[in-house]
Amino acid sequence: MVTFTVEDHDGNRQTVEAPDDMGLSLMEVLKASEYPVLATCGGMALCATCHVEVLEGENALGEATDVELDQLENLPEYFPTSRLACQVRISTLLEGAVIKLRGEDN
Repeated sequence: MVTFTVEDHDGNRQTVEAPDDMGLSLMEVLKASEYPVLATCGGMALCATCHVEVLEGENALGEATDVELDQLENLPEYFPTSRLACQVRISTLLEGAVIKLRGEDN
């Protein structure tokens, strides 16, 4: 299991624990945890509605792919540590990270 913190749109933080052996994406875990993540494209990096900002632990996650960057750069609000949750796999690299929800909420 991997433990990380999620900050919602109101600034509230909650610790989330997720299995790191099922090939899940951060988007899938956020949706299963009932966070307001639209993820309208279903994880294909086509919509950017699962936009998150990595507040802590960004160096461990590595660089965003070109496809991911193309979507992020089209957002009105884009940060150097922005990622698409659908492109971040749950792994030990997320241990201790702090993720802030940035995408559109419902």
